[in-house]
Amino acid sequence: MHHNPISITDLSYVYEDGTQALQEINLEIKATERVALIGANGSGKSTLLLHLNGLLLPQTGGIVVGEHKMTPKTLKEIRNFVGLVFQNPDDQLFMPTVWEDVAFGPLNQGVEEPGLTDRVKRAMAAVGLDFHRYAERTASNLSGGEQKRVAIAGVLAMQPQVLVLDEPSAQLDPAARRQLIELLGSLPLTQLIATHDLDMALDLCSSTIVLGQGRVVFSGPTEQVLSNPEFLDRYSLEPPLCYARPYCQIEHAPCLSTPALASAERMG
Repeated sequence: MHHNPISITDLSYVYEDGTQALQEINLEIKATERVALIGANGSGKSTLLLHLNGLLLPQTGGIVVGEHKMTPKTLKEIRNFVGLVFQNPDDQLFMPTVWEDVAFGPLNQGVEEPGLTDRVKRAMAAVGLDFHRYAERTASNLSGGEQKRVAIAGVLAMQPQVLVLDEPSAQLDPAARRQLIELLGSLPLTQLIATHDLDMALDLCSSTIVLGQGRVVFSGPTEQVLSNPEFLDRYSLEPPLCYARPYCQIEHAPCLSTPALASAERMG
């Protein structure tokens, strides 16, 4: 793996309607680290993610992915290097079966049998999907958590060195969210995770980037920024629930007051 998979220098981007989405972004993402990308809606997170896979090209400044400077001529190499998982699996899963969804990327890379099926099996195993159980199923009939896993498997099958995820925990129930966190924590890939789920960021990511109005306003240790409510409030963010929730001894909880406990003991 390249020691410095992504390097961004003075990146700015303005949409056709004049919206300044990114302003002089300078970032480096190191190999094997998991980095959270946070910020209020409209801060530029999605625009930045789309640049990392070449879906948007820099207007000013530059991006180097591995050994490749991002240009129209290097998009194939960059898209093999950086795998992008969209927020909504429906934007990524469109083939008749799970097998075909996971195989779609490698097929476009020119992978043929027997290597193709081996890649699909390995990718599905990496995300905890049994090949024999899921290969012939239709992704639209799966649960939200299962669909997320299929979408990630489809990217892993392309063997990227960097995994970029846009709101991966969105629309997941608590059990599926916890499974996703455990899955991402087990993958030995460089990861950039754009999320509003700051508890997940705290669980997974040693480093965090905060965007505010298209600029990097913080880049550093996750605990340092997420434990600073004044800073978060300045950029329309709130601390993780695990920091904000008041904890107490169970005997002090209102529902377990002394009379209630005594009554419960009498009933028992």
